[in-house]
Amino acid sequence: MIELSGISKTYAKSAVKAVDDLSLSIRDGEIFGFLGPNGAGKTTTIKVFTGVLRADKGTALIDGIDIAASPIEAKRRIGYVTDNPELFSRLKAAEYLNFVSDVYDVDTATRQARVTEYATLFGIRDALGGSIGSFSHGMKQKLLVTASLLSDPQNWVLDEPMVGLDPKAAFALKELMRARAAAGKTVFFSTHVMEVAEKLCDRLAIINKGRIVFIGSLTELKALQGSDNSLESLFLELVDEPAEEGV
Repeated sequence: MIELSGISKTYAKSAVKAVDDLSLSIRDGEIFGFLGPNGAGKTTTIKVFTGVLRADKGTALIDGIDIAASPIEAKRRIGYVTDNPELFSRLKAAEYLNFVSDVYDVDTATRQARVTEYATLFGIRDALGGSIGSFSHGMKQKLLVTASLLSDPQNWVLDEPMVGLDPKAAFALKELMRARAAAGKTVFFSTHVMEVAEKLCDRLAIINKGRIVFIGSLTELKALQGSDNSLESLFLELVDEPAEEGV
């Protein structure tokens, strides 16, 4: 479970809040989508509750653990796929997976079984002996997804996870998201792909200019907007600004 309360974050060279008094509660056993235009505050929000950034104010709890007060304990409950899969280019892929397993204290037998399962699923098992620097963007993304699952995290956090994935890998990822939610895990993901969010999400939040403009199910969004349009159309209605007169 992920609980955010009154989160605000401003970057040093900007007077505008990247995230402004944001509160969310993401429950166990659900797939929660996080949608918004570029620069809306999605990645900043994710970096705050995964411990990459510190909020200016507010609290972020991971399964009841304050990530600012107990960062190591909280991070152990998170599997995180960043929006930029730039990894240790000089390491071999297998070395990187062992490094992640060591960080999370995953025993040898368990890590071997999980590496085999997920690397096979995403078609990179035969490439694990190669250096990460030689990998394509898509292969790095598959490696990062594999690494994020080695600890069997209670909270799986994915920032634009479909970018760079081929159709087969994207399908496998979506099936994993459904399976983990069905097993009582929390799945939180940001995406620009509205069709994916529409099919996968139990609930979703839409953020614009650092503020949440909607939280709820797609059914609730349609009722709010008084429309049975697609999620893409409803999203655009919420975040698009009307043109100024004379423009």
